[in-house]
Amino acid sequence: MLRNMVTSLFAHGRIRTTEAKAKELRRWADRMITLAKRGDLHARRQALAVIRNKTVVHKLFEEAQARFGDRAGGYANVVKIGTRRGDAAPISVIELVSPMEKKQGKKKKPKAKKAAERVKKEVAAEDKGKEEKGRAKTSRKQDPAEVKEKGAAAKGTASVDKGPGEEKEEKKPKAKKAAKKVKKEVAAEDKGKEEKKQVKASPKRGAAKAKDKAAKAKGSAEGGKKSGAGSEGAETKKTKQKQKKSETAP
Repeated sequence: MLRNMVTSLFAHGRIRTTEAKAKELRRWADRMITLAKRGDLHARRQALAVIRNKTVVHKLFEEAQARFGDRAGGYANVVKIGTRRGDAAPISVIELVSPMEKKQGKKKKPKAKKAAERVKKEVAAEDKGKEEKGRAKTSRKQDPAEVKEKGAAAKGTASVDKGPGEEKEEKKPKAKKAAKKVKKEVAAEDKGKEEKKQVKASPKRGAAKAKDKAAKAKGSAEGGKKSGAGSEGAETKKTKQKQKKSETAP
């Protein structure tokens, strides 16, 4: 029964049967397609042992590689369509899958083209560098008279483009810089004079300080002498009074 069903499936492309038979038939169909993809004589004889029609086998082996070459399995689909009248058995349709359509993706540029483009860019960059170097050399070799003329012409154009207000604005920063320089110089001179004065006055201050110290020392010595003399006079007075008392006493 399954051999007849496999033959009918490959002959018509789809058949209708019960769900259990369809699932088992799918396994048999996958095995036949794998044999057809292999394509040798032994595989053909194995397929003829199951499929009973030589024309169906010939057709299968011719179309299998082109139709199922990209697939690794799952060559048949089972679709449930309902139940059968009378015994209410589940009915399904089994059919062979359609050939896969190849997706058209973006074509990648080969590596050789990319390398060629890189080389072209590098060569162009080198050429530009050489041209710039040649221009710099030629500009250095120009006569000094030409250079002076170009500078004068540039200055003349700048003066024509600028108005009187702009010229004044440009002169202002120069005047400010000059005033700052003069102020710095004056401040430096003042500092130098003050330092010289301090150096000259330092010995005089030292002498005056020494004189002050000597005067203070003399004053302290004189005060000590006076205090000593005062103390001696008081003692003599006391002794005299004692003597008088002793004389007057009986």
